[in-house]
Amino acid sequence: MKKNISLVINIIIVVLTIFASIIMFTGIKITSGAEPILETTKIGMFKFFTVDSNLFMGLVAILFIKKQSITKKMYILKLASTTSVTLTLLVVLAYLAPISQGGLRSMLQNSNLFFHLLIPLLSIINFTIFEKTDKIKTKDTLYGLIPTIIYAIFYVSNLIIHIENGKVSPVYDWYWFAQNGIIQAISTAIIIIVTTYIITLILWKLNRRKLK
Repeated sequence: MKKNISLVINIIIVVLTIFASIIMFTGIKITSGAEPILETTKIGMFKFFTVDSNLFMGLVAILFIKKQSITKKMYILKLASTTSVTLTLLVVLAYLAPISQGGLRSMLQNSNLFFHLLIPLLSIINFTIFEKTDKIKTKDTLYGLIPTIIYAIFYVSNLIIHIENGKVSPVYDWYWFAQNGIIQAISTAIIIIVTTYIITLILWKLNRRKLK
């Protein structure tokens, strides 16, 4: 029963990921109201961790759909991708929404309704309830850090390259991490990496299947 539910949720995740990606890539508007924030078109969309984490989740969901037997490596990939979209959700709720003029509503417009909320929630539910396993070991939780560390290196490097007179334009600091200086951005990156590992551990604990 759980396997069938997991399959259905993974299919929904893939469909929503494709749909949301098309919306953002083309600039199609499907919602009205608050002006959407952190949204762009074409190849520029891939600069956002939101998009990258959700695409990662979508690709892993495809693996779970296609494979009859789920391997340890696939479960580790699912942990890492679920961690990534969970981080996206928490950053939106705890950081981006409060500092945005349009609040949470502006964060849930168009494609971001799926990327910031629906896909992360479905992913968390699926991994912690319907995809339980005892294959993931404590040391494997470190893999959950990899996507965030890679993105942190990209983001901080991008900030350093575009420093002018000790400041970085919001054009290159789209998450507003360096508006009080590059040191703040580096500190924020470290905090996010630590938070990522905490998320990974919590998801792993919730996912673990108790041995009889």
